[in-house]
Amino acid sequence: MEARDHELKKELAATLQARGELGEEYETALIDSFLEKVEQRLDTTLDRRVRRQLAEQQMSVARGARPAETWSFGERHGLGIVSLILAVPLSAIGVVNAGIEGLVVAWLGIVGVNAFQAARGGGLFRRQEGRAPSDWRD
Repeated sequence: MEARDHELKKELAATLQARGELGEEYETALIDSFLEKVEQRLDTTLDRRVRRQLAEQQMSVARGARPAETWSFGERHGLGIVSLILAVPLSAIGVVNAGIEGLVVAWLGIVGVNAFQAARGGGLFRRQEGRAPSDWRD
């Protein structure tokens, strides 16, 4: 992994050097190019991890073992995190369009969605008892 970090550092240094040589008018294109390389690297790493985890789960299921209930922080609290992130623009839209009443309505909606999700049992993807991950439901 460190070799890939070194490659990314070299790419960043080259981007910064090119920015110095080309000037500010090419800054956006250079940044977009660098970010695209970072995104490709993240996609590759994520794909590899997902494939490895799925293969491990399939092997476990094939051996007759029950799949482990492993929920990450994001899976458990994903909707809450997303709703808090969206709360800022929703609050602003509510206040601008309807004043304090709009703010109250926006927050009642946010709290209502989260309360419904919590009452339903938590995560966005719940496993049915004894079923493989490929059979997950919403």
